[in-house]
Amino acid sequence: MSLINDIIEKVAPPSKSQMVTCKKCNHEDSMYALFKNDCVCPNCGFHFRLTARERIDLTTDKRSFHELDTGLTSKDFLSFPSYQEKLEKAQASTKEEDAVVTGIASIGGHAVALFVMNSKFIMASMGSVVGEKITRLFEYATEHRLPVVGFTASGGARMQEGIISLMQMAKISGAVKAHSNAGLLYITVLTDPTTGGVTASFAMQGDIILAEPRALVGFAGRRVVEQTTKSQLPDNFQSAEFLLAHGFVDAIVPRGELRDTLIELLDIHKHA
Repeated sequence: MSLINDIIEKVAPPSKSQMVTCKKCNHEDSMYALFKNDCVCPNCGFHFRLTARERIDLTTDKRSFHELDTGLTSKDFLSFPSYQEKLEKAQASTKEEDAVVTGIASIGGHAVALFVMNSKFIMASMGSVVGEKITRLFEYATEHRLPVVGFTASGGARMQEGIISLMQMAKISGAVKAHSNAGLLYITVLTDPTTGGVTASFAMQGDIILAEPRALVGFAGRRVVEQTTKSQLPDNFQSAEFLLAHGFVDAIVPRGELRDTLIELLDIHKHA
């Protein structure tokens, strides 16, 4: 049983009377039943988005997660209109300091360094804190010879931080390269949505790239690509399934199978 189910049973159970409608198939079910099914629609398999903490609870061994680099918060470098208010609102609503949670944990008994991006914090946009925390995690993993497992979800670079946000692409990529040069494993799991500069950098640099079903994964938006190429794109363009068919993703793994898949991959590579 996952920690999400533990929370449901013991701490703050969602109401069994509160109904949720799947935006893909319009199936109605109770909030309680949805959470018991790991936030996957039992009718069509649509994967609802998870917070970073929910994802950690589903993936890691019970009580094994130890968070790193807490206390880092973004700054309004450019005095961008309403940015400070947006940060404070996101921090209040998510109870997180920024759009990524990093730490060390075990998955099936395997020690890993873990980062999880949170789409509910300004669409998991990549600002200075996201870049710094992920870079530090890779440096920690390289020093301690740990594999890295990363769950990506992002609307791209955080425009309110200007060039500082774009710099994070190169900074993280350098840390990923050093980790790779040390002969260590990096597994990425692309969740909905993974777009923009995150896709253009560390999301697609994993040794093994997994994705959840139907996840939106891309760089520029569909309309921009169509206008630039002057072509009509297929309906499933920028879906995980499209990327798998074109060799950009190694496997699409339903949420209920993801933990076991990660354990199997870590088993295979534990002596590498």
